[in-house]
Amino acid sequence: MPELEGKKVLITGAGSLGGLGADTAQLFAQEGAEVLVTGRHTERGQQVVESITAAGGTARFLLADLRDLDDVAQLADEAGEVDVLVNNAAGYNVESTLKLTADDYSLMFETIVRAPFFLVQKLAPGMISRRSGSIVNVSSTAASVALPGGVSLYGSAKAALDSLTRYWAAEFAESNVRVNAVAVGPTSTDNITRTFSSLGPGMLEAMAASIPLGRWASPREIAQVLLFLASERSSFATGGVFAADGGKVAV
Repeated sequence: MPELEGKKVLITGAGSLGGLGADTAQLFAQEGAEVLVTGRHTERGQQVVESITAAGGTARFLLADLRDLDDVAQLADEAGEVDVLVNNAAGYNVESTLKLTADDYSLMFETIVRAPFFLVQKLAPGMISRRSGSIVNVSSTAASVALPGGVSLYGSAKAALDSLTRYWAAEFAESNVRVNAVAVGPTSTDNITRTFSSLGPGMLEAMAASIPLGRWASPREIAQVLLFLASERSSFATGGVFAADGGKVAV
Protein backbone atom coordinates (compact mmCIF):
# COMPACT_ATOMS: atom_id res chain seq x y z
CA MET A 1 0.00 0.00 0.00
CA PRO A 2 1.36 3.49 -0.85
CA GLU A 3 2.72 5.25 2.22
CA LEU A 4 0.53 8.34 1.95
CA GLU A 5 -2.65 6.76 0.61
CA GLY A 6 -5.66 8.92 1.50
CA LYS A 7 -3.56 11.79 2.86
CA LYS A 8 -3.83 15.41 1.80
CA VAL A 9 -0.47 17.19 1.73
CA LEU A 10 0.32 20.90 1.38
CA ILE A 11 3.84 21.67 0.15
CA THR A 12 4.98 25.27 0.02
CA GLY A 13 7.57 26.42 -2.49
CA ALA A 14 6.66 23.57 -4.84
CA GLY A 15 5.57 25.62 -7.82
CA SER A 16 8.56 25.20 -10.13
CA LEU A 17 10.02 22.15 -11.86
CA GLY A 18 13.63 21.52 -10.94
CA GLY A 19 13.13 22.47 -7.31
CA LEU A 20 13.02 20.41 -4.13
CA GLY A 21 9.34 21.23 -3.59
CA ALA A 22 8.33 19.93 -7.01
CA ASP A 23 10.33 16.71 -6.60
CA THR A 24 8.76 16.23 -3.18
CA ALA A 25 5.28 16.80 -4.60
CA GLN A 26 5.90 14.24 -7.35
CA LEU A 27 7.19 11.64 -4.89
CA PHE A 28 4.36 12.18 -2.41
CA ALA A 29 1.81 11.85 -5.20
CA GLN A 30 3.43 8.58 -6.27
CA GLU A 31 2.89 7.42 -2.70
CA GLY A 32 -0.84 8.08 -2.92
CA ALA A 33 -1.17 11.60 -1.51
CA GLU A 34 -3.46 14.30 -2.80
CA VAL A 35 -0.86 17.05 -3.20
CA LEU A 36 -1.52 20.78 -2.96
CA VAL A 37 1.27 22.60 -4.79
CA THR A 38 1.89 26.24 -3.89
CA GLY A 39 3.94 28.94 -5.53
CA ARG A 40 3.94 32.49 -6.87
CA HIS A 41 3.64 31.71 -10.60
CA THR A 42 0.54 30.01 -11.97
CA GLU A 43 2.08 28.77 -15.23
CA ARG A 44 5.06 27.16 -13.50
CA GLY A 45 2.84 25.68 -10.81
CA GLN A 46 0.52 24.17 -13.38
CA GLN A 47 3.54 22.51 -15.02
CA VAL A 48 4.28 20.76 -11.74
CA VAL A 49 0.65 19.68 -11.42
CA GLU A 50 0.66 18.37 -15.00
CA SER A 51 3.82 16.35 -14.33
CA ILE A 52 2.03 14.72 -11.40
CA THR A 53 -1.28 14.03 -13.11
CA ALA A 54 0.49 12.67 -16.20
CA ALA A 55 2.06 10.06 -13.94
CA GLY A 56 -1.34 9.12 -12.50
CA GLY A 57 -1.18 11.24 -9.34
CA THR A 58 -3.59 13.78 -7.87
CA ALA A 59 -2.58 17.41 -7.45
CA ARG A 60 -3.79 20.96 -7.73
CA PHE A 61 -2.08 24.33 -7.67
CA LEU A 62 -2.78 27.10 -5.16
CA LEU A 63 -1.37 30.52 -5.98
CA ALA A 64 0.17 32.24 -2.94
CA ASP A 65 2.90 34.72 -2.11
CA LEU A 66 4.02 33.68 1.36
CA ARG A 67 5.51 37.10 2.00
CA ASP A 68 1.93 38.41 2.20
CA LEU A 69 0.04 37.41 5.36
CA ASP A 70 -3.31 37.77 3.60
CA ASP A 71 -2.10 35.25 1.02
CA VAL A 72 -0.94 32.93 3.80
CA ALA A 73 -4.38 33.05 5.41
CA GLN A 74 -6.11 32.53 2.07
CA LEU A 75 -3.82 29.59 1.28
CA ALA A 76 -4.73 27.90 4.56
CA ASP A 77 -8.43 28.46 3.88
CA GLU A 78 -8.21 27.07 0.34
CA ALA A 79 -6.20 24.07 1.48
CA GLY A 80 -8.72 23.15 4.17
CA GLU A 81 -7.95 20.17 6.37
CA VAL A 82 -4.53 18.71 5.61
CA ASP A 83 -2.79 15.66 7.03
CA VAL A 84 0.76 16.77 6.22
CA LEU A 85 2.28 20.25 5.93
CA VAL A 86 5.73 20.62 4.37
CA ASN A 87 7.19 24.09 4.95
CA ASN A 88 9.67 24.19 2.09
CA ALA A 89 9.48 27.73 0.67
CA ALA A 90 12.54 29.88 1.23
CA GLY A 91 14.31 32.97 0.05
CA TYR A 92 18.04 32.84 -0.65
CA ASN A 93 20.73 35.48 -0.90
CA VAL A 94 24.50 35.07 -1.05
CA GLU A 95 25.42 38.70 -0.41
CA SER A 96 27.62 39.47 2.58
CA THR A 97 26.11 40.97 5.72
CA LEU A 98 27.54 44.40 4.82
CA LYS A 99 25.61 44.45 1.54
CA LEU A 100 22.25 43.10 2.68
CA THR A 101 19.25 45.43 2.83
CA ALA A 102 16.13 45.69 4.95
CA ASP A 103 14.19 44.20 2.03
CA ASP A 104 16.56 41.21 1.96
CA TYR A 105 15.97 40.73 5.69
CA SER A 106 12.21 40.88 5.28
CA LEU A 107 12.20 38.44 2.36
CA MET A 108 14.21 35.86 4.27
CA PHE A 109 12.36 35.95 7.58
CA GLU A 110 8.89 36.46 6.14
CA THR A 111 9.26 33.41 3.89
CA ILE A 112 11.27 31.07 6.11
CA VAL A 113 9.90 31.91 9.57
CA ARG A 114 6.75 34.02 9.53
CA ALA A 115 4.83 32.12 6.82
CA PRO A 116 5.37 28.69 8.43
CA PHE A 117 4.36 30.11 11.82
CA PHE A 118 1.01 31.37 10.61
CA LEU A 119 0.35 28.36 8.36
CA VAL A 120 0.86 26.11 11.38
CA GLN A 121 -1.37 28.37 13.47
CA LYS A 122 -4.15 27.94 10.89
CA LEU A 123 -3.69 24.26 9.98
CA ALA A 124 -2.55 22.60 13.22
CA PRO A 125 -5.98 22.88 14.95
CA GLY A 126 -7.47 20.45 12.42
CA MET A 127 -4.64 18.00 13.02
CA ILE A 128 -5.07 18.37 16.76
CA SER A 129 -8.80 17.70 16.56
CA ARG A 130 -8.16 14.54 14.52
CA ARG A 131 -5.22 13.58 16.77
CA SER A 132 -3.14 12.93 13.68
CA GLY A 133 -0.79 14.95 11.55
CA SER A 134 2.79 15.59 10.50
CA ILE A 135 4.54 18.90 9.98
CA VAL A 136 7.90 18.77 8.23
CA ASN A 137 10.08 21.87 8.05
CA VAL A 138 12.82 22.10 5.44
CA SER A 139 15.84 23.52 7.23
CA SER A 140 19.53 23.71 6.32
CA THR A 141 22.97 22.84 7.62
CA ALA A 142 23.54 26.60 7.47
CA ALA A 143 21.41 26.83 10.63
CA SER A 144 24.08 25.13 12.71
CA VAL A 145 27.34 25.45 10.76
CA ALA A 146 28.57 28.94 9.91
CA LEU A 147 29.68 29.13 6.31
CA PRO A 148 31.99 31.71 4.74
CA GLY A 149 30.21 34.02 2.36
CA GLY A 150 26.83 35.64 2.42
CA VAL A 151 24.34 33.27 4.01
CA SER A 152 24.03 34.90 7.43
CA LEU A 153 20.38 35.83 7.02
CA TYR A 154 19.47 32.49 5.47
CA GLY A 155 21.25 30.52 8.19
CA SER A 156 19.77 32.53 11.05
CA ALA A 157 16.25 32.25 9.60
CA LYS A 158 16.65 28.47 9.28
CA ALA A 159 17.92 28.36 12.88
CA ALA A 160 14.72 30.08 13.95
CA LEU A 161 12.74 27.46 12.03
CA ASP A 162 14.65 24.71 13.86
CA SER A 163 13.68 26.32 17.15
CA LEU A 164 10.02 26.48 16.12
CA THR A 165 10.24 22.80 15.19
CA ARG A 166 11.20 21.88 18.74
CA TYR A 167 8.62 24.16 20.37
CA TRP A 168 5.80 22.92 18.14
CA ALA A 169 6.78 19.30 18.76
CA ALA A 170 6.51 19.86 22.50
CA GLU A 171 3.28 21.83 22.17
CA PHE A 172 1.43 19.38 19.91
CA ALA A 173 2.79 16.03 21.13
CA GLU A 174 -0.14 15.30 23.44
CA SER A 175 -2.42 15.51 20.37
CA ASN A 176 -0.26 13.04 18.40
CA VAL A 177 0.81 15.72 15.93
CA ARG A 178 4.46 15.29 15.03
CA VAL A 179 6.82 18.09 13.99
CA ASN A 180 10.27 17.51 12.54
CA ALA A 181 12.81 19.27 10.35
CA VAL A 182 15.36 18.18 7.79
CA ALA A 183 18.69 20.01 7.73
CA VAL A 184 19.50 19.90 4.05
CA GLY A 185 23.01 20.13 2.66
CA PRO A 186 24.02 21.25 -0.85
CA THR A 187 21.32 20.00 -3.21
CA SER A 188 21.34 20.26 -6.99
CA THR A 189 18.09 22.13 -7.52
CA ASP A 190 18.03 24.47 -10.51
CA ASN A 191 17.98 27.59 -8.35
CA ILE A 192 20.79 26.63 -5.97
CA THR A 193 23.02 25.27 -8.72
CA ARG A 194 22.55 28.47 -10.73
CA THR A 195 23.24 30.65 -7.68
CA PHE A 196 26.48 28.94 -6.70
CA SER A 197 27.68 28.69 -10.29
CA SER A 198 27.39 32.47 -10.50
CA LEU A 199 29.92 32.87 -7.69
CA GLY A 200 32.77 31.72 -9.88
CA PRO A 201 34.27 28.77 -11.74
CA GLY A 202 34.87 25.67 -9.66
CA MET A 203 32.47 26.69 -6.89
CA LEU A 204 30.20 23.65 -7.31
CA GLU A 205 33.19 21.31 -7.26
CA ALA A 206 34.65 23.03 -4.20
CA MET A 207 31.36 22.64 -2.35
CA ALA A 208 31.20 18.95 -3.26
CA ALA A 209 34.76 18.44 -2.04
CA SER A 210 33.80 19.79 1.40
CA ILE A 211 31.18 17.05 1.84
CA PRO A 212 32.31 13.64 3.16
CA LEU A 213 30.23 11.82 0.53
CA GLY A 214 31.97 13.97 -2.07
CA ARG A 215 28.93 15.16 -4.00
CA TRP A 216 25.77 17.21 -3.95
CA ALA A 217 22.42 15.59 -3.17
CA SER A 218 19.75 15.19 -5.81
CA PRO A 219 16.38 16.74 -4.93
CA ARG A 220 14.80 13.27 -4.95
CA GLU A 221 17.22 12.05 -2.26
CA ILE A 222 16.09 14.84 0.05
CA ALA A 223 12.45 14.23 -0.87
CA GLN A 224 12.84 10.64 0.34
CA VAL A 225 13.83 11.91 3.80
CA LEU A 226 10.83 14.25 3.82
CA LEU A 227 8.62 11.30 2.87
CA PHE A 228 9.93 9.27 5.79
CA LEU A 229 9.07 12.04 8.26
CA ALA A 230 5.66 12.63 6.69
CA SER A 231 4.73 8.95 6.80
CA GLU A 232 3.85 6.58 9.61
CA ARG A 233 7.28 4.98 9.33
CA SER A 234 8.50 7.82 11.57
CA SER A 235 5.60 7.54 14.01
CA PHE A 236 7.83 7.89 17.10
CA ALA A 237 9.90 10.78 15.75
CA THR A 238 9.06 14.32 16.79
CA GLY A 239 11.11 17.39 17.64
CA GLY A 240 14.09 16.20 15.62
CA VAL A 241 16.25 18.06 13.13
CA PHE A 242 17.48 15.31 10.83
CA ALA A 243 20.63 15.92 8.81
CA ALA A 244 20.53 15.04 5.10
CA ASP A 245 23.82 16.62 4.20
CA GLY A 246 26.23 13.91 3.08
CA GLY A 247 28.02 14.05 6.43
CA LYS A 248 28.73 17.79 6.36
CA VAL A 249 27.72 18.45 9.98
CA ALA A 250 29.46 15.31 11.24
CA VAL A 251 32.88 16.69 10.38
